[in-house]
Amino acid sequence: PRSGTVRAARLLAEIGDSRARFPTPEALACLAGVAPSTRQSGKLRSVGFRWACDKQLRDTVTDFAADTRHVNPWAANLYNRARTRGHDHPHTVRILARAWLHIIWHCWQDHIAYDPTKHNALQRLLNPNQQAA
Repeated sequence: PRSGTVRAARLLAEIGDSRARFPTPEALACLAGVAPSTRQSGKLRSVGFRWACDKQLRDTVTDFAADTRHVNPWAANLYNRARTRGHDHPHTVRILARAWLHIIWHCWQDHIAYDPTKHNALQRLLNPNQQAA
C-alpha cells in the first residue's frame, strides 16, 4: 500500500535481487537499521538504536512505513499501540518498518504479491481479542 512506482523501485534497488543475501527477515531488518541493537558485557545490558546499517535502506523503509499508516488500518493500529506504550514517533516508525520488512521478506521469499485481505484475516485470527480496524 502506497509504495508507488518510485518507492517500490527504490526498495528493490536497496534490497537487491539476491534472496540468499537475507536468510531471515531479521537479517533484512538489521541491515535496514530498524531492529534494535543489543550491547552487553558482564552485568550490563543495553538495547538501543542501531547506528551501523544501510542508511539509504533505513530511509526508504521508514519513509514507506510512515506513509502506510495513513491508508492501512493494520499499520495505523500498530503505530497507535506503540505510541500509547510511550514510544516517540521515530521509534514507532521503526517498529512499523520492522513489521513491514517481515511481510515484504515473506512475500519476496514465497514469490507472492502482498494481499491486504489475507493479511487482515491472518491478523484477526492471531489477535481475536482486538477490535477490527
